[in-house]
This record gives sequence, C-alpha cells and structure tokens, in this order.
Amino acid sequence: MRQASVERKTKETSIKVTVNLDGSGRYAIKTGIGFLDHMLEQLSRHSLMDLDVAATGDIHIDFHHTTEDVAICIGEAVGKALGERKGIGRYGVAVIPMDETLTEVAIDLSNRPYLVWKVAFTKPKLGEMDTELFKEWFQAFAQAAGATLHVWNKYGENNHHIVESCYKGLARALRQAMEIDVRKADAVPSTKGVLGGSL
Repeated sequence: MRQASVERKTKETSIKVTVNLDGSGRYAIKTGIGFLDHMLEQLSRHSLMDLDVAATGDIHIDFHHTTEDVAICIGEAVGKALGERKGIGRYGVAVIPMDETLTEVAIDLSNRPYLVWKVAFTKPKLGEMDTELFKEWFQAFAQAAGATLHVWNKYGENNHHIVESCYKGLARALRQAMEIDVRKADAVPSTKGVLGGSL
C-alpha cells in the first residue's frame, strides 16, 4: 500500500496528514476552516485517496497560513507515498461539469512543480474564506507534490461551484495519474528513467 504521513509544526500551524493512495476515499478532516474541510473531503472522495488531516493554526488572524500549510503537507504526503513513481500513469485529465460551471484540470506527476491557474472569482469570500486563498492552496500542493498542474475554469457563475469543480477536477485527474499501469508497473514513466529535473 502506498501510504505516507507528514507532520509540520511552526509558530503559525500544527498539522498532521496521512494519505493512502490506494484507499477507498475515506476521510477524517479537521482544519478549523469549514469550507476548506468540505473541499478536502471532495478531494479524498473523488480521488479514492484516503485522507486524514488534523490541523490547528492562527485562524484568529486569517486563514492564509493554515490553508497553505495544509496544502504543503498533503502535497508532501502524496509525493512521499508515490516514492520513485514507478508504474504510475503519470498524467491525468478531468473535465468537471457542475450545474452552470465547467472546469478542466490536467496534471503531470513529473516531479517538476508548476501551476497554471486560470480561475477567476466574482466574490472576495466564500463563507469566511478568502477566495484568493484557493490559488495559494493549489500552488502549495503542486510545489510540494512535485506536480505540473493546470486548472482552467472555462465558465461559471456560482463561486462555490467554480471552486468545488476545481477540487473535484484535481481529484479525478490525480486518481488517473496515481494509478498503477500493470503493463509497466516496474518502470518509471519517463524515457530518462527518472522523474524530475530537466525536460
């Protein structure tokens, strides 16, 4: 089983994350930020990755540190669980409709972090959460997981639908990319024989 745990303690946050890439979509998530919990539940459920997140942070100031550090820990745990990344599909693409909204997410578990974020919101907050923090979450996740990640909201009106389709798109794309290809289960999916570094 491809599992990993990561702990992070700073003056701003204390976080423990455990992932099982070959899980069933079971989750136990508590960040202190209700909307973020809801999005991480979607990530787990639709990727079939088991996800445990226990986080406390300085949310009396704002949600920035907790949001970013949770993403770092989840990304690090995913990267750690992937190990040498042998046998993985490597690439994943998902197009997610959610009522009036359509979002496309593409991922390459290349060990070369990069984020392209083509998502705009019409409101500064969803619940108590600043909408600008969603880009920060995806940026931190991509960096820590070693993923090239493209997120493109093609259209939509409801900000909740827009962000939720981004997380569901990541989940479905990640599920494809993490899955083991039984035809090449012992090989890294690269002509270089290793993922990361230069193209």
